[in-house]
Amino acid sequence: MSHISPVLWEFLVHWLKNFAIFPPEASTIAPYADALYFALVGMTVTGLILVMTMVLVFAIRYRQERHPEAVQIEGSTLLEATWTLIPLGIFLVFFVWGALLYFRVFNAPPNSMNVYVVGKQWMWKVEHQGGQHEINALHIPEGVPIQVTLISQDVFHSFSIPAFRVKREAIPGRYTTVYFQATTPGKYHLFCTQYCGTNHSGMIGWVYVMTPADYRAWAAENTSGASLAQNGERLFASMGCNACHSGNASARGPNLANVYNTRIRLTDGSTVVANEAYIRETILNPSTQVPAGYAPIMPTYQGQISEDGLIDLVEYIKTLDSNYRIQQTLNKSELSSAQASTVGVGKTPLPQGVAKP
Repeated sequence: MSHISPVLWEFLVHWLKNFAIFPPEASTIAPYADALYFALVGMTVTGLILVMTMVLVFAIRYRQERHPEAVQIEGSTLLEATWTLIPLGIFLVFFVWGALLYFRVFNAPPNSMNVYVVGKQWMWKVEHQGGQHEINALHIPEGVPIQVTLISQDVFHSFSIPAFRVKREAIPGRYTTVYFQATTPGKYHLFCTQYCGTNHSGMIGWVYVMTPADYRAWAAENTSGASLAQNGERLFASMGCNACHSGNASARGPNLANVYNTRIRLTDGSTVVANEAYIRETILNPSTQVPAGYAPIMPTYQGQISEDGLIDLVEYIKTLDSNYRIQQTLNKSELSSAQASTVGVGKTPLPQGVAKP
């Protein structure tokens, strides 16, 4: 759009930003979204001017003083085809343009950094894979593709960062994702744009875009000491999941090593991709999608695991690349149980460095 007039364009952008009418472009997708937006506005204004001009011309040309008696005007097939096909072509151009932009926003590159965001009345809880946790704040590095995995703990919310031109609904019981890549370090508004209750207007926060070096320093200073996958491993063991998912041939549950993003055949003959949504659903409602060759004996954990715990379990299963880690977890949990029972009857104290359950 800047080819119209650099001076006029700079004045327009400066005016829009100063009056908070138009947010800055702070992501790679923002210029493309703005181009589509201004093209739609331009087409709308052009159509409005064209229609109003035709109304004015026809009102003057065919007014009653010039044509006191009505004259029959026969239709024109060519004219009707013209005013039908040209708008159709324009609409299809915008449809394809918008579809390409949509897929660009909601299909993250494979090397994206994944961040989980849980919406609840009335706050955003952010969980980084490295174990960093935030409330109503999101720290991200500049120039790194970010995939935000959203879910709501109660009602519908809508995760919106105007400066990045992204908005995505956080839905109860379902993962949704949105992708962006920040281009300019700074501090940007984070909003909930879906009315979610009395304090909806207070469900706001900030996105902090940092240089890669500053982000690494922030991540090192704000870690909880354990990654999401490590928290998931402990939860996996404490709930006895490794008893059935040990990876042995005689195990009652399917092997979870390298299961993430593979296709799984179900008992009804259909197949499903083992993504984050599938893993979460099988933990809460295991009988709905039972893998072929296994009986539906897994109990439901609905109401027993928090949304944060589900995220930890999903991240742990995503990182399983062999049965060795499952066996190690199984051995550690069995050892801890045996030691705890021994201490309970007053025979052998816990070894140094082993925490009491």
